[in-house]
Amino acid sequence: MSFQLILKMLSAFFLSIFTAIGGLFMPIETNEVCMIAHRGYSSKYLQNTELAFVQAAKHGSGGAETDIRVTSDGIYVTSHNSEAVFEDGTEMEIVEHTYAELTAKPLKNKKTKDKVYLCTLEKYLEIMKENNMICFIELKGDFSEEQVREIFTICENKYDLSKCIMQSFEFDNLLKAHEMFPELPLMLTYGDGDEDYERCFEYGFSIDADYRVITEEMIKEFHDRGLEVGLWTANDPIALAYCKSLGVDYIESDVY
Repeated sequence: MSFQLILKMLSAFFLSIFTAIGGLFMPIETNEVCMIAHRGYSSKYLQNTELAFVQAAKHGSGGAETDIRVTSDGIYVTSHNSEAVFEDGTEMEIVEHTYAELTAKPLKNKKTKDKVYLCTLEKYLEIMKENNMICFIELKGDFSEEQVREIFTICENKYDLSKCIMQSFEFDNLLKAHEMFPELPLMLTYGDGDEDYERCFEYGFSIDADYRVITEEMIKEFHDRGLEVGLWTANDPIALAYCKSLGVDYIESDVY
């Protein structure tokens, strides 16, 4: 993290403190930002599980981000990593095993004493719908056109496509989705070392970026085109204050 970024974050943090103190004496206007639970309420519960999504809703998050992978028998599940790690210490590559095999035993859970299992995309969507939450759905790895279509169909049948924002580091995944569903919101997941964010403007893609990488100029470029900006992952007060100071639309957090 650069010294300049640290200074900006500290300035935003102390400004938020003074603003909060001032708010005790007079009303202030604040920009609305939607807080997105990163992989569910993952600071307290095992990430990307049904429990983490339910608790994110109870925590008051405006949405929840998840990662999608597909099993060998074509079931879409929520998992950041390519392998599932189980309570007994064994591991299985998700793409190489059936959903029945992957849910025959509980996942390794260091967060709580709950027995938790691999969660499906459908169950995630049911929880989001019940609580009227925004869905950040990241496609992990390469997906075929048929798989992208299936995922959108599941989202449409289980919830509301306007509430589901598909994301990916893989630009090709977004292009496939855009060709089939040109009017629906899509986001490029953007991190350190990625340099092709300008391609988003040609297709009308928004961006969900590492807050340590994005610049105020980039945010303006997207907002000037009517595109949204999300930031990940603000897990301490200083990072949160800095992200809020940038006037973005969404902030992902494991904590807040």
